[in-house]
Amino acid sequence: MARKKIIAGNWKMNMTPSEAVALVETLKPLVQNEDVDVVFGVPAIDIVPVVEACKGTNIAVAAENMYFEESGAYTGEISPKMLVDAGVKYVILGHSERRDYFKETDADVNKKVLKAIEHGITPIMCCGESLEQREQGITMDFIRQQVKIGLQNVTADQAKKMVIAYEPIWAIGTGKTATSEQAEEVCKGIRQCIAEIYDDATAAEIRIQYGGSVNAGNAAELFAMEDIDGGLVGGASLKPDFGKIVCYNK
Repeated sequence: MARKKIIAGNWKMNMTPSEAVALVETLKPLVQNEDVDVVFGVPAIDIVPVVEACKGTNIAVAAENMYFEESGAYTGEISPKMLVDAGVKYVILGHSERRDYFKETDADVNKKVLKAIEHGITPIMCCGESLEQREQGITMDFIRQQVKIGLQNVTADQAKKMVIAYEPIWAIGTGKTATSEQAEEVCKGIRQCIAEIYDDATAAEIRIQYGGSVNAGNAAELFAMEDIDGGLVGGASLKPDFGKIVCYNK
């Protein structure tokens, strides 16, 4: 069974609620592609209006983060129950910006992954290496650690439904893109790591995205790779060009 491609936009800290709704209205007709699962990852304050604006369309909404407790004295955090009630289907976890700026650890990401799964939210778990790590030749060692810790206590059946996003940090927002071969090599390595943790069947089912300066010009070549099941798209997801990325196969 072929894995269905999943193309998600990560809006990061952009778009006020009114801007977000206007962007959804612009993108709605452009992202109609039955062959692809389309996801908009939006800031917390935009979730409610964007879910409303996406009703009746093929667009699912993701949160960009989530806390691993049910409720309580965690000022400024958002719980999985809040996301479920608001209509969120996915949550982006462990993005390199959260790891870097907000000091999230692999163990933090694991707690969030488990909590999201418990509430029926699909985690998009991010991993990726820095330029320094790539130059030191430890890319796969580093990513295998992120994946193995991130998936601790996750069952094979739960893992099959997850999405893993490989984003080389040196290619995020820099205009540098990993070549299709570089991206495929790491995504294949991640799939082999999943097979070691679980089995070949689980590895064959889990979807692995590539992220890092994906654009309308390189999407088709990247998504043609055997182990790349779509993209996590940053800046380009805020423009009409995102439609061309989603419809890369048209």
